[in-house]
Amino acid sequence: MEFWKLFVVALMPVLKVLLITALGTFLSLDRFDILKETASKNLNTIVFFVFSPALVCSSLAETITSRSIITLWFMPLNVLLTFIIGAALGWLLVKLIKVPYHLQGLALGCCAAGNLGNLPLIIVPAVCKQKGNPFGDLDICHRNGLAYASLSMAIASIYIWSIVYNIVRIYSNKISNEVKVDDSTNITPVCALENGQENISTCYVGPSVSNDKSHADHVKQFGIECTIPNGRGKVPKKERIVKQLKVLAEKINLKVLFAPSTIGAIVGLIIGVVPIFRKLLIVDNAVLGVLQDSIVMVGDAGIPAMTLLVGANLLKGLKGLGKQFPLIVGIIVVRFILLPVIGIGIVKGAIHIGLIHPDPLYQFLLLLQFALPPAVAMSTITQLFGASEGECSVIMLATYSCAAFSLTLWSTFFMWLVL
Repeated sequence: MEFWKLFVVALMPVLKVLLITALGTFLSLDRFDILKETASKNLNTIVFFVFSPALVCSSLAETITSRSIITLWFMPLNVLLTFIIGAALGWLLVKLIKVPYHLQGLALGCCAAGNLGNLPLIIVPAVCKQKGNPFGDLDICHRNGLAYASLSMAIASIYIWSIVYNIVRIYSNKISNEVKVDDSTNITPVCALENGQENISTCYVGPSVSNDKSHADHVKQFGIECTIPNGRGKVPKKERIVKQLKVLAEKINLKVLFAPSTIGAIVGLIIGVVPIFRKLLIVDNAVLGVLQDSIVMVGDAGIPAMTLLVGANLLKGLKGLGKQFPLIVGIIVVRFILLPVIGIGIVKGAIHIGLIHPDPLYQFLLLLQFALPPAVAMSTITQLFGASEGECSVIMLATYSCAAFSLTLWSTFFMWLVL
């Protein structure tokens, strides 16, 4: 197919995304007061807990089978590689331009996590709907494209909330710890044994005091008393292990790791792979087919809602666009130049040695995963920790503005490459 025709096919989905994004920005203006902060948060909550899991679940349930799971095994590895290579390039960027410490977690996260959910769910099915699309029959292309994009979204959700979430958390915790240390430089612990007994230990925490002041005055003015009864302060080994496991579980934060869209993906995969569930929900004239149809209807509302939220969030980045110019340029270079070039080498190499099955649409999505702007979830993560929210909005505005051009060009080249 001629390059110009491929360019037109690639341009139409991006224009659709731009139009809906512009509408979201338009609705969030003060003059209309429709998608202001409260409304955006409420809609974001509905998308997060209802629309996204319904969309992922319905798409995977309809198209994923035990056979297709085997053929699509490379996608989780491909998505993981985008995160690892992006994070490595982000680390080089941080060192090269000497990014301020409080922005390093944000920079690493934006370089590592691409928008592997919203944009593929819009672009890939939309490409199939275009007249003269290079991927064959419209219905088959649309069904497979939606399944591939849904699986991409589910895998990315796991990696974002397990890898990127913890990267931002580590840097935000280090910042808060430094502040705490600065605020408590005069605090020293003072401990004593009461009544000469070894089985009760009383500790007083407060500013250091001179020796001529009594412990009683010290406690009265500054102290916090903590008593450990019936023991010498030694914790049994079994209790220490249990405590360490609890701390590890808190650090992993399973509640965050298993986001609603991830749970939806798991449910969808189970329905698709287990034959009895497919007969009850998916096949023609299924007994519970109305349930699947209802989930599909709810999920279909997710794509426009997600895109409207992108537009509403980008409006926040209009302020201070020039303050982080070197960092913005660096992230654009990483996500729109270096990652796609590396991705071409990885995917074409995997095709050459026979790791990827010969479906041009599947190969197109694997390549596209390397050329996407930062994940919208970065805004949510920075809000959770209250770290660099303004800078994140600026980066989102700049990168998504550039994505309108880069995605069109890369999509055109990728289609030409896989055909």
